[in-house]
Amino acid sequence: MTDDAPRILGIEGTAWAASAALYDASSDDVTIETDAYEPDSGGIHPREAAEHMHEAIPRVVETILTHAADTAPADADGPGIDGVAFSRGPGLGPCLRVVATAARALAGTLEVPLVGVNHMVAHLEIGRHTADFDDPVCLNASGANAHLLAYRNGRYRVLGETMDTGVGNAIDKFTRHVGWTHPGGPKVERAAENGEYLDLPYVVKGMDFSFSGIMSAAKDAVDDGHAVEDVCFSLQENIFGMLTEVAERALSLTGSTELVLGGGVGQNARLRTMLETMCEERGATFHAPEPRFLGDNAGMIAVLGAKMYAAGDTLTLSESHVRPNFRPDQVPVTWRGDRADRSRGTGCETIRGAEAVVTLEPEAGVVHKRRLPKSSRYPALDERLRRERTTLEARLTSLARREGVPTPVIRDVDCEGAAISFEYVGEAELRDALEPARVESVARSLASIHRTGFVHGDPTTRNVRVSADRTYLIDFGLGYHTDHLEDYAMDLHVFDQSLLGTADDPEPLRDALREGYRDRGRADVLERLREIESRGRYVTG
Repeated sequence: MTDDAPRILGIEGTAWAASAALYDASSDDVTIETDAYEPDSGGIHPREAAEHMHEAIPRVVETILTHAADTAPADADGPGIDGVAFSRGPGLGPCLRVVATAARALAGTLEVPLVGVNHMVAHLEIGRHTADFDDPVCLNASGANAHLLAYRNGRYRVLGETMDTGVGNAIDKFTRHVGWTHPGGPKVERAAENGEYLDLPYVVKGMDFSFSGIMSAAKDAVDDGHAVEDVCFSLQENIFGMLTEVAERALSLTGSTELVLGGGVGQNARLRTMLETMCEERGATFHAPEPRFLGDNAGMIAVLGAKMYAAGDTLTLSESHVRPNFRPDQVPVTWRGDRADRSRGTGCETIRGAEAVVTLEPEAGVVHKRRLPKSSRYPALDERLRRERTTLEARLTSLARREGVPTPVIRDVDCEGAAISFEYVGEAELRDALEPARVESVARSLASIHRTGFVHGDPTTRNVRVSADRTYLIDFGLGYHTDHLEDYAMDLHVFDQSLLGTADDPEPLRDALREGYRDRGRADVLERLREIESRGRYVTG
């Protein structure tokens, strides 16, 4: 055994699954033993879950230790284990402490290093590992979480996430309302096979999204007498449509052509089909790990633990405290190098964005944009979104221009055909010409439209065009009228996250964003932005 091909014992226990695994890097073999907590009713009960961990962790670890001893190389000492990796967070504190105690004791007994693994990064890395991808975007869709991650400058950056609850938990709230036992996801999937479509809320804000409105509407629909099968069908089409849309937007922003899926909700066939169809249409590659790696499992902990072990990323006992609110963007990624630069497609006349094809005609001074039908989305929903967003884009682009914000002049609009033509503006996208002065200018433009009473909805570094002396806001299709402080702050948050996802040195640019907005905007919006950033909206595994 070598540092490059270690045998690592992994232990997982963030919430549901008491799990242990052995990963042998020399053969790429993973053996997993899991004993899942199954509540009698409702959702998770933290005390019961911790009691389950206390009883089950020794059993699953003993099973894996026996397997390790039986498969140990002839020259190995004991079970031939080089290190012990454990889920350090995020998760339920009582459960994490049980797992950490077991990992410390085992590492001490075997006299091997201890590795503390971020559970959510492990979901990403198991997908990257099993697909042999280089630099994917990851959509994590689990019970308590839903977010998009991409690698930039030594960390996995959060490009988008749920603004309220995890996708699995949202579905479980609905199934509890109709009297179904846990887990609710598979029951919704089965019921949806016989359902028809109903209109439900569809809430996307850049690459962030919200489930609270759709869950309330789904409960009301059942209470109003709609067939539960129809509501289940519509829940899947809207929720998974939202996740697919933001995943495509993340691919467009980063330039990645690889998408991996993680989390227990990733076992849903409809979600996988939507993501695969979307990737096929834009020439990207999609990968979902086999089911044993999608839910909470120690296999992913052991695999990432081996990568961290090989990089020398281990813990002393005094450093091995658990972190219930351990966000993936807090993890220094020591086990991989910087990504290669991606081509931005300079000089192209046709650009494929997240939801539209844009044809540039610089000599004629015009840009033609058409929102394409999405085969991944339910047809009626897709038609409505394409029509509404084209209408909004035309209306809000003109309104922003009247308020003094640099935007392209609209030449022609076909709302039914989801097509729109603009004046050609700028020389490049902001992501290819990032400077603090330009970011300040964008911030001042956002402050101006917020004072007017609407938001851009998707102010990323791709949706700003720049010339030598001007910055132009484009693509207002996700905008809307509002007087809510939270919405204005979320507009800034979306732009801020896009800076993190595309800039080599984002901190001066983030400072420029706040300075520019402070110059013309409201102080309470910046205060709310700080609150949003401090929430850590997903905190359990």
